[in-house]
Amino acid sequence: MLRIAHLVDDTNPGGVTRYLDFLASDPAMAALARQEIVVVPRNRPASVRVAADVIVSHLAISWRGLPGLMALRARHAGTPLIHVEHSYSAGFVAANVTARRRFFTLLRTAYALFDRVVAVSHAQGRWLLARDVVRPEALTVIQPQVDLSRFRAIPRPSGPIRCFGAIGRLDGQKGFELLVQAFRALEDPELMLKVFGDGPERTRLEALAAGDPRIGFEGFAPDPSQAYAACDAVVMPSRWEPYGLVAQEALAAGRPVLVSGVDGLSDHVASGAIPMAGTGVAALTVAMQEMCGKMPAELLPAHQPARPGLADQWGTLLGGVLQDTLSDKVAQAA
Repeated sequence: MLRIAHLVDDTNPGGVTRYLDFLASDPAMAALARQEIVVVPRNRPASVRVAADVIVSHLAISWRGLPGLMALRARHAGTPLIHVEHSYSAGFVAANVTARRRFFTLLRTAYALFDRVVAVSHAQGRWLLARDVVRPEALTVIQPQVDLSRFRAIPRPSGPIRCFGAIGRLDGQKGFELLVQAFRALEDPELMLKVFGDGPERTRLEALAAGDPRIGFEGFAPDPSQAYAACDAVVMPSRWEPYGLVAQEALAAGRPVLVSGVDGLSDHVASGAIPMAGTGVAALTVAMQEMCGKMPAELLPAHQPARPGLADQWGTLLGGVLQDTLSDKVAQAA
Protein backbone atom coordinates (compact mmCIF):
# COMPACT_ATOMS: atom_id res chain seq x y z
CA MET A 1 0.00 0.00 0.00
CA LEU A 2 1.15 3.55 -0.75
CA ARG A 3 2.86 5.13 2.27
CA ILE A 4 2.71 8.87 2.94
CA ALA A 5 4.75 10.54 5.68
CA HIS A 6 3.50 13.93 6.87
CA LEU A 7 6.33 15.88 8.51
CA VAL A 8 5.48 18.37 11.26
CA ASP A 9 7.69 20.28 13.70
CA ASP A 10 4.99 22.09 15.69
CA THR A 11 2.49 20.00 17.62
CA ASN A 12 0.84 22.82 19.56
CA PRO A 13 -2.97 22.68 19.43
CA GLY A 14 -4.40 24.52 16.45
CA GLY A 15 -5.84 24.21 12.98
CA VAL A 16 -2.81 22.45 11.50
CA THR A 17 -2.77 19.72 14.15
CA ARG A 18 -6.54 19.19 13.79
CA TYR A 19 -6.10 18.87 10.02
CA LEU A 20 -3.26 16.38 10.44
CA ASP A 21 -5.34 14.37 12.91
CA PHE A 22 -8.07 14.19 10.27
CA LEU A 23 -5.65 13.15 7.54
CA ALA A 24 -4.44 10.32 9.76
CA SER A 25 -7.90 9.13 10.85
CA ASP A 26 -10.21 9.68 7.88
CA PRO A 27 -11.28 6.32 6.36
CA ALA A 28 -11.21 7.73 2.81
CA MET A 29 -7.63 8.94 3.27
CA ALA A 30 -6.71 5.56 4.80
CA ALA A 31 -8.11 3.82 1.73
CA LEU A 32 -6.00 6.08 -0.46
CA ALA A 33 -2.72 5.44 1.36
CA ARG A 34 -1.21 4.69 4.73
CA GLN A 35 -0.94 8.10 6.41
CA GLU A 36 1.80 8.56 9.02
CA ILE A 37 2.43 11.72 11.05
CA VAL A 38 6.16 12.13 11.71
CA VAL A 39 7.32 14.73 14.24
CA VAL A 40 10.74 16.13 13.28
CA PRO A 41 13.08 18.60 15.03
CA ARG A 42 12.64 22.20 13.94
CA ASN A 43 15.03 23.08 11.10
CA ARG A 44 16.36 19.49 10.93
CA PRO A 45 13.71 17.39 9.18
CA ALA A 46 16.32 15.12 7.56
CA SER A 47 17.61 14.01 10.98
CA VAL A 48 14.68 11.59 11.30
CA ARG A 49 14.76 8.54 9.06
CA VAL A 50 11.58 8.35 6.98
CA ALA A 51 10.51 5.36 4.90
CA ALA A 52 7.67 6.44 2.62
CA ASP A 53 6.60 6.56 -1.01
CA VAL A 54 5.72 10.26 -0.71
CA ILE A 55 6.85 12.82 1.88
CA VAL A 56 4.60 15.78 2.69
CA SER A 57 6.04 18.79 4.53
CA HIS A 58 3.81 20.76 6.90
CA LEU A 59 6.86 22.73 8.09
CA ALA A 60 7.28 26.49 8.36
CA ILE A 61 9.84 27.73 5.86
CA SER A 62 12.63 30.02 7.12
CA TRP A 63 16.17 30.96 6.18
CA ARG A 64 17.42 29.09 9.24
CA GLY A 65 15.50 25.99 8.16
CA LEU A 66 16.47 26.13 4.49
CA PRO A 67 19.62 23.96 4.87
CA GLY A 68 17.46 21.35 6.58
CA LEU A 69 15.05 21.29 3.64
CA MET A 70 17.99 20.92 1.26
CA ALA A 71 19.24 17.98 3.33
CA LEU A 72 15.76 16.46 3.23
CA ARG A 73 15.71 16.74 -0.57
CA ALA A 74 19.20 15.24 -0.87
CA ARG A 75 18.47 12.36 1.48
CA HIS A 76 15.27 11.46 -0.40
CA ALA A 77 16.40 12.25 -3.94
CA GLY A 78 14.12 9.65 -5.52
CA THR A 79 11.06 10.32 -3.34
CA PRO A 80 8.36 12.83 -4.33
CA LEU A 81 8.26 15.76 -1.91
CA ILE A 82 5.15 17.91 -1.39
CA HIS A 83 4.97 21.06 0.72
CA VAL A 84 1.71 22.34 2.26
CA GLU A 85 1.93 26.08 2.90
CA HIS A 86 0.16 26.69 6.21
CA SER A 87 2.07 29.79 7.29
CA TYR A 88 2.39 32.49 4.67
CA SER A 89 -0.07 34.71 2.84
CA ALA A 90 -0.51 38.25 1.56
CA GLY A 91 -1.78 39.38 4.97
CA PHE A 92 1.22 37.84 6.72
CA VAL A 93 3.64 39.71 4.49
CA ALA A 94 1.78 43.00 4.90
CA ALA A 95 1.85 42.70 8.70
CA ASN A 96 5.27 41.17 9.28
CA VAL A 97 7.72 41.46 6.38
CA THR A 98 9.79 44.52 5.55
CA ALA A 99 12.53 42.92 3.39
CA ARG A 100 10.03 41.55 0.92
CA ARG A 101 12.37 40.83 -1.98
CA ARG A 102 14.52 38.73 0.34
CA PHE A 103 11.43 36.96 1.70
CA PHE A 104 10.13 36.04 -1.74
CA THR A 105 13.60 34.78 -2.67
CA LEU A 106 13.37 32.47 0.34
CA LEU A 107 10.01 31.10 -0.77
CA ARG A 108 11.11 30.71 -4.37
CA THR A 109 14.27 28.83 -3.29
CA ALA A 110 12.46 26.58 -0.82
CA TYR A 111 9.54 25.72 -3.10
CA ALA A 112 11.95 24.70 -5.86
CA LEU A 113 13.04 21.79 -3.63
CA PHE A 114 9.55 20.26 -3.80
CA ASP A 115 7.75 18.46 -6.61
CA ARG A 116 4.46 20.13 -5.66
CA VAL A 117 3.31 22.98 -3.43
CA VAL A 118 -0.18 22.91 -1.90
CA ALA A 119 -1.95 26.18 -1.10
CA VAL A 120 -4.59 25.88 1.63
CA SER A 121 -6.95 28.41 0.06
CA HIS A 122 -7.70 29.79 -3.38
CA ALA A 123 -6.79 33.28 -2.18
CA GLN A 124 -3.40 32.05 -1.00
CA GLY A 125 -2.86 30.18 -4.26
CA ARG A 126 -3.56 33.30 -6.31
CA TRP A 127 -1.11 35.24 -4.14
CA LEU A 128 1.66 32.66 -4.57
CA LEU A 129 1.23 32.80 -8.34
CA ALA A 130 1.08 36.60 -8.40
CA ARG A 131 4.35 36.78 -6.46
CA ASP A 132 5.93 34.31 -8.92
CA VAL A 133 7.35 32.10 -6.16
CA VAL A 134 6.01 28.79 -7.49
CA ARG A 135 5.51 27.41 -10.98
CA PRO A 136 1.81 27.26 -11.96
CA GLU A 137 2.09 23.60 -12.94
CA ALA A 138 3.54 22.77 -9.50
CA LEU A 139 0.75 24.46 -7.50
CA THR A 140 -2.39 22.75 -6.20
CA VAL A 141 -5.10 24.16 -3.93
CA ILE A 142 -6.51 21.80 -1.30
CA GLN A 143 -8.52 23.42 1.48
CA PRO A 144 -8.04 21.72 4.88
CA GLN A 145 -10.91 19.72 6.32
CA VAL A 146 -11.71 18.16 9.67
CA ASP A 147 -14.45 15.90 10.96
CA LEU A 148 -17.43 18.26 11.21
CA SER A 149 -19.93 15.76 12.62
CA ARG A 150 -19.58 16.94 16.23
CA PHE A 151 -20.05 20.55 15.15
CA ARG A 152 -23.14 19.74 13.10
CA ALA A 153 -24.57 17.93 16.15
CA ILE A 154 -24.46 21.08 18.33
CA PRO A 155 -27.98 22.44 19.03
CA ARG A 156 -28.67 25.60 17.07
CA PRO A 157 -29.21 28.84 19.02
CA SER A 158 -32.85 29.18 20.03
CA GLY A 159 -32.96 32.95 20.15
CA PRO A 160 -31.48 36.05 18.52
CA ILE A 161 -27.77 36.77 18.47
CA ARG A 162 -26.68 38.00 21.90
CA CYS A 163 -23.37 36.23 22.51
CA PHE A 164 -20.39 36.62 20.19
CA GLY A 165 -17.50 34.17 20.31
CA ALA A 166 -13.81 34.57 19.42
CA ILE A 167 -11.87 31.33 19.09
CA GLY A 168 -8.12 30.98 18.58
CA ARG A 169 -4.67 31.70 19.92
CA LEU A 170 -4.44 35.07 21.63
CA ASP A 171 -1.78 36.79 19.56
CA GLY A 172 -1.57 39.71 17.18
CA GLN A 173 -2.52 37.66 14.12
CA LYS A 174 -6.10 37.20 15.26
CA GLY A 175 -6.90 40.89 15.76
CA PHE A 176 -8.81 40.19 18.97
CA GLU A 177 -7.81 43.56 20.45
CA LEU A 178 -9.87 45.17 17.66
CA LEU A 179 -12.77 42.92 18.58
CA VAL A 180 -12.64 43.79 22.29
CA GLN A 181 -12.62 47.52 21.49
CA ALA A 182 -15.40 47.15 18.93
CA PHE A 183 -17.54 45.14 21.32
CA ARG A 184 -17.13 47.69 24.11
CA ALA A 185 -18.60 50.29 21.75
CA LEU A 186 -21.84 48.28 21.64
CA GLU A 187 -24.10 49.73 24.34
CA ASP A 188 -26.56 46.87 24.86
CA PRO A 189 -25.94 45.53 28.39
CA GLU A 190 -27.43 42.15 27.44
CA LEU A 191 -24.71 41.38 24.87
CA MET A 192 -21.78 39.08 25.65
CA LEU A 193 -18.37 38.37 24.17
CA LYS A 194 -16.64 35.09 25.05
CA VAL A 195 -12.99 34.71 24.10
CA PHE A 196 -11.75 31.12 23.85
CA GLY A 197 -8.01 30.58 23.73
CA ASP A 198 -4.77 31.54 25.38
CA GLY A 199 -1.54 33.18 24.35
CA PRO A 200 0.81 36.14 24.79
CA GLU A 201 -1.88 38.78 24.19
CA ARG A 202 -4.17 37.69 27.01
CA THR A 203 -2.96 40.28 29.55
CA ARG A 204 -3.30 43.06 27.01
CA LEU A 205 -6.78 41.92 25.99
CA GLU A 206 -7.93 41.76 29.60
CA ALA A 207 -6.66 45.30 30.09
CA LEU A 208 -8.55 46.49 27.01
CA ALA A 209 -11.70 44.84 28.37
CA ALA A 210 -11.27 47.16 31.40
CA GLY A 211 -13.48 45.05 33.61
CA ASP A 212 -16.46 45.08 31.23
CA PRO A 213 -18.60 42.32 32.81
CA ARG A 214 -19.99 41.37 29.40
CA ILE A 215 -16.55 40.14 28.23
CA GLY A 216 -15.34 36.75 29.42
CA PHE A 217 -11.96 35.11 28.83
CA GLU A 218 -12.74 31.41 28.83
CA GLY A 219 -9.24 29.99 28.26
CA PHE A 220 -8.27 27.17 25.91
CA ALA A 221 -11.12 24.84 24.92
CA PRO A 222 -9.78 21.27 24.50
CA ASP A 223 -13.03 20.39 22.73
CA PRO A 224 -13.68 23.19 20.19
CA SER A 225 -17.34 22.16 19.85
CA GLN A 226 -17.94 23.41 23.40
CA ALA A 227 -16.77 26.87 22.40
CA TYR A 228 -19.19 27.05 19.47
CA ALA A 229 -22.04 25.73 21.64
CA ALA A 230 -21.48 28.61 24.08
CA CYS A 231 -22.05 31.41 21.55
CA ASP A 232 -24.57 32.53 18.93
CA ALA A 233 -22.11 33.88 16.35
CA VAL A 234 -18.35 33.91 15.76
CA VAL A 235 -16.11 36.85 14.85
CA MET A 236 -12.76 36.50 13.03
CA PRO A 237 -11.07 39.92 12.65
CA SER A 238 -7.73 38.32 11.65
CA ARG A 239 -4.88 40.32 10.14
CA TRP A 240 -3.78 37.25 8.19
CA GLU A 241 -5.24 33.79 7.83
CA PRO A 242 -3.98 31.43 5.10
CA TYR A 243 -7.22 29.43 5.46
CA GLY A 244 -9.13 29.86 8.74
CA LEU A 245 -10.49 26.50 9.89
CA VAL A 246 -12.58 28.18 12.60
CA ALA A 247 -14.87 29.63 9.90
CA GLN A 248 -15.53 26.15 8.49
CA GLU A 249 -16.30 24.76 11.95
CA ALA A 250 -18.52 27.70 12.95
CA LEU A 251 -20.67 27.39 9.84
CA ALA A 252 -21.00 23.65 10.40
CA ALA A 253 -22.20 24.44 13.94
CA GLY A 254 -24.88 26.76 12.57
CA ARG A 255 -23.17 29.90 13.87
CA PRO A 256 -22.92 32.94 11.59
CA VAL A 257 -19.31 33.98 11.23
CA LEU A 258 -18.13 37.53 10.62
CA VAL A 259 -14.72 37.64 8.90
CA SER A 260 -12.22 40.33 8.01
CA GLY A 261 -12.07 38.84 4.51
CA VAL A 262 -8.28 38.75 4.46
CA ASP A 263 -6.45 35.89 2.72
CA GLY A 264 -8.18 32.51 3.01
CA LEU A 265 -11.10 33.95 4.97
CA SER A 266 -12.42 35.19 1.62
CA ASP A 267 -12.79 31.54 0.56
CA HIS A 268 -15.43 31.05 3.26
CA VAL A 269 -17.72 33.80 1.94
CA ALA A 270 -19.04 31.39 -0.72
CA SER A 271 -20.06 29.06 2.13
CA GLY A 272 -21.91 31.78 4.03
CA ALA A 273 -19.31 33.74 6.01
CA ILE A 274 -20.11 37.46 6.31
CA PRO A 275 -17.29 39.78 5.18
CA MET A 276 -16.74 43.08 6.96
CA ALA A 277 -17.41 46.14 4.81
CA GLY A 278 -14.22 47.80 6.02
CA THR A 279 -11.31 47.47 8.42
CA GLY A 280 -10.66 48.72 11.91
CA VAL A 281 -12.62 49.05 15.13
CA ALA A 282 -15.42 51.27 13.79
CA ALA A 283 -16.20 48.96 10.86
CA LEU A 284 -16.21 45.96 13.17
CA THR A 285 -18.58 47.70 15.60
CA VAL A 286 -21.01 48.48 12.78
CA ALA A 287 -20.88 44.93 11.42
CA MET A 288 -21.55 43.42 14.86
CA GLN A 289 -24.35 45.90 15.55
CA GLU A 290 -26.06 44.81 12.33
CA MET A 291 -25.96 41.19 13.52
CA CYS A 292 -27.33 41.88 17.00
CA GLY A 293 -30.89 40.77 17.56
CA LYS A 294 -31.16 38.78 14.35
CA MET A 295 -31.83 35.08 14.38
CA PRO A 296 -28.69 33.16 13.38
CA ALA A 297 -30.62 31.27 10.70
CA GLU A 298 -31.33 34.59 8.96
CA LEU A 299 -27.60 35.09 8.39
CA LEU A 300 -26.81 31.57 7.19
CA PRO A 301 -27.28 30.15 3.68
CA ALA A 302 -30.22 27.78 3.22
CA HIS A 303 -27.82 25.09 2.00
CA GLN A 304 -24.10 24.66 2.51
CA PRO A 305 -22.32 24.13 -0.83
CA ALA A 306 -20.81 20.68 -1.22
CA ARG A 307 -17.07 20.49 -0.56
CA PRO A 308 -14.78 18.50 -2.85
CA GLY A 309 -13.78 15.22 -1.25
CA LEU A 310 -10.43 15.57 0.49
CA ALA A 311 -9.29 12.07 -0.49
CA ASP A 312 -10.27 12.74 -4.11
CA GLN A 313 -8.17 15.90 -4.19
CA TRP A 314 -5.18 14.24 -2.55
CA GLY A 315 -5.61 11.25 -4.86
CA THR A 316 -5.42 13.49 -7.92
CA LEU A 317 -2.33 15.25 -6.54
CA LEU A 318 -0.57 12.01 -5.63
CA GLY A 319 -1.41 10.43 -8.97
CA GLY A 320 0.14 13.35 -10.81
CA VAL A 321 3.32 13.54 -8.76
CA LEU A 322 3.88 9.77 -8.86
CA GLN A 323 3.34 9.72 -12.61
CA ASP A 324 5.90 12.49 -13.02
CA THR A 325 8.38 10.57 -10.86
CA LEU A 326 7.89 7.41 -12.92
CA SER A 327 8.33 9.34 -16.15
CA ASP A 328 11.58 10.85 -14.85
CA LYS A 329 12.91 7.41 -13.93
CA VAL A 330 12.02 6.03 -17.36
CA ALA A 331 13.74 9.00 -19.03
CA GLN A 332 16.86 8.51 -16.91
CA ALA A 333 16.96 4.79 -17.71
CA ALA A 334 16.70 5.54 -21.40
